[in-house]
Amino acid sequence: MRKWGVILLTAVLVALILSPFASTHPDGLEKVAENLAFADKSETLMARFSPMPDYAVRGISDGKISTAMAGVIGTVITFFAVFGLMKALSPGRR
Repeated sequence: MRKWGVILLTAVLVALILSPFASTHPDGLEKVAENLAFADKSETLMARFSPMPDYAVRGISDGKISTAMAGVIGTVITFFAVFGLMKALSPGRR
């Protein structure tokens, strides 16, 4: 179990350090939305329903800190989702 803690800590540190350096350019889906002129509609929905719109945490005004926190939160959620699936699907561990 200690091994998983080290893996989680390493992943969180990488996310914390590298997230602020993420590209500010739109990803593929955002670029298509801009090209097809429906990005404004999606921005409204995204701002309303997305837990972390534009990879930022609401309530944190500093952009780099907000992005870093979004990276850490996403990393932790992904880690536990994968860890849970591995535990559930591994043979002999029921």
